[in-house]
Amino acid sequence: MGWISFLAALAHAGLGEQAALGSSRALRYKEFMRSISDKITTREELAPQVAAWRAEGKIVGFTSGSFDILHAGHAAYLEAAKQKCDVLIAGVNTDTSVQSYKGPDRPLVPEGARVKMMAALESVDYVFTFNERRNRANLEALKPSLYIKAGDYTPEQLTGADVVKRYGGDILLLPIEEGFSTTNLIKKITRLYGGNATDDADETVKAKSEKRDQQKGVLVDRDGTINKDIEYLHEPEKFELLPNVGEGLKKFQELGYKIVVITLQAGIGIGYFTKEDFFAVNRAMFKALKPHGVIIDKIYFATHSKTDDGKNPKEALILRARDELDLDLKQSIVIGDKTADLAAGASFGCLKIGVKTGKGLADGEHDVAPDYVAADLLDAAEWVERRRTI
Repeated sequence: MGWISFLAALAHAGLGEQAALGSSRALRYKEFMRSISDKITTREELAPQVAAWRAEGKIVGFTSGSFDILHAGHAAYLEAAKQKCDVLIAGVNTDTSVQSYKGPDRPLVPEGARVKMMAALESVDYVFTFNERRNRANLEALKPSLYIKAGDYTPEQLTGADVVKRYGGDILLLPIEEGFSTTNLIKKITRLYGGNATDDADETVKAKSEKRDQQKGVLVDRDGTINKDIEYLHEPEKFELLPNVGEGLKKFQELGYKIVVITLQAGIGIGYFTKEDFFAVNRAMFKALKPHGVIIDKIYFATHSKTDDGKNPKEALILRARDELDLDLKQSIVIGDKTADLAAGASFGCLKIGVKTGKGLADGEHDVAPDYVAADLLDAAEWVERRRTI
């Protein structure tokens, strides 16, 4: 064989190998897409299969959410959930369902795309959409071994908790990874690119956003303000609600304020206790407040007493509350027993109320003047009510 013939044969063999490689990649892609589609189902189809899995002794976990703009926080949460069960099923709220509790501008990603993204995750075994806002229908149909939700909930807050108890399942609350939020991503995108929007659709969304009424909130410290101040409190049995707290928070709630807990938990940062311990104490707080009809809208916490640049971490927590709960901070109130609580509120023009419980503002860390010093949370709420009528 001459050199030209040899080179031609070599080139032909190389092209054949590339074609075979391309064919292999195409096959793997088809198999991958088929595995995604195989994961997407309905709860009606899953119900008998879940019963069969449980009869075999397998642990079936169920979780749900909108999963709008899937991010690393979602991935970490779902991976942790999968480690707790043999089969993980995810319910995804339909577009109509999401709009019912997040407003007409959400979701950003249509349900068909959100379901495919969920199905592409190795940690998720099956995924389906549901139209309801809550999970009662899902739990009644599937009866999973574990009902898994993020740790910023408590069993008392879960509307399907009684369903799970009735069929003998368990509720598992997993800590959420800090620093990830779809709402914050949207805020960042809007901040960076919103000013360049020119088409009519973008202007319509912007107009809707501007018209939406912001909420007012009571941003209240926990230890020393809501409960007896015990250093590094991490044992739920030691949680003790302070006098008039339930009545005070209930009055704020009736006055139209969202109830938001803002707390520093440096004990977590230095290893004295864990986030799971913190969540357990929060559950004790919810249990103590339940007879008063108080609903805590959100709890924000930091695991350090100061940021790297020496700033008050509560300022960052207040900003998160503002962004995620759409709060008008100038119409909101910060309440605490320490000057750091009031100083954080002063940075954003909040009304500042100190309480005589806990440290009683005697720490002297910040030079900040309260707008009112209350005996307790009920006194604070009554003062705000009187102030509104003046």
